[in-house]
Amino acid sequence: MLKQMLAGAAMIALTACSAAEEFSEDVAEETSGQAPGAPDIANPEPPAPPETPDASTQAGVKYENNTETNDGDEGGSREFSYSWPGEVAAIPALAAELETQRDKELAQQKTWWEEARADCPPVSASCSNFSFELGWQVVADLPRYLSLSSGFYIYTGGAHGNSGRSSLVWDREEETSIEPKAMFASLDALDAAISETACAMLNKERSKRRGGDSYGSEGEWPNQCVTMNETVLFVGSSGGDKFDRLGVYYAPYIAGAYAEGDFEFTLPVTPAVIDALKPEYRGAFAVK
Repeated sequence: MLKQMLAGAAMIALTACSAAEEFSEDVAEETSGQAPGAPDIANPEPPAPPETPDASTQAGVKYENNTETNDGDEGGSREFSYSWPGEVAAIPALAAELETQRDKELAQQKTWWEEARADCPPVSASCSNFSFELGWQVVADLPRYLSLSSGFYIYTGGAHGNSGRSSLVWDREEETSIEPKAMFASLDALDAAISETACAMLNKERSKRRGGDSYGSEGEWPNQCVTMNETVLFVGSSGGDKFDRLGVYYAPYIAGAYAEGDFEFTLPVTPAVIDALKPEYRGAFAVK
């Protein structure tokens, strides 16, 4: 899902540019952490073996890979940044999965940038500068599940870049990632459980942004009631024990013109939401 979202967002603004000499920088660094306490000088003891940091103290990771060009009057650059928090770094299998996603996105960006530079005029600044930035954040940290969201921005030339979000849930017991929508019996079941409420919230916000016009739940873009298939779903928790709220995200262009921006709403977990879940996930949710 993430790959499809990022590829689709990037293709909206894709243009090209000419080849040039490159200077690359590849940096991966820890972004946070906790220093150990001072030793007890009065009662010295042999040092204990280092412990694996828990999720609260484990350092996050930020990876950057940038290239600058010095060809032509405008020059150019390719910027790439990908990060995740300590809660992810504390789970090696999850960190490895995100590293794989990161490397695929980096390889794709490099390919598109080289193609753009080969096809565009030497001094075309609109296609000599590419940018990709994605950062993961924690939505909810439950005993079994870690719910994450990412925000990303992609620029591949043209009038403007594009942004969006994505999500995943890590199952610590099964050691695998789950797309939140996959926790439901079907997209139709999810739609039946929350679409009426989500559409009402979307139409109310669209009305504000469009000067007070009212909208129903029928019609074509940009007035349509967007199905859950076109949204990004987040699962959150107010107490850290069960998932008791849902986030629904509409990327730019999905529910309106680019100038209207994106839309995001929080909905409570209801009995209808519980009923729409696959049986194996119902125990992880609670009505709010």
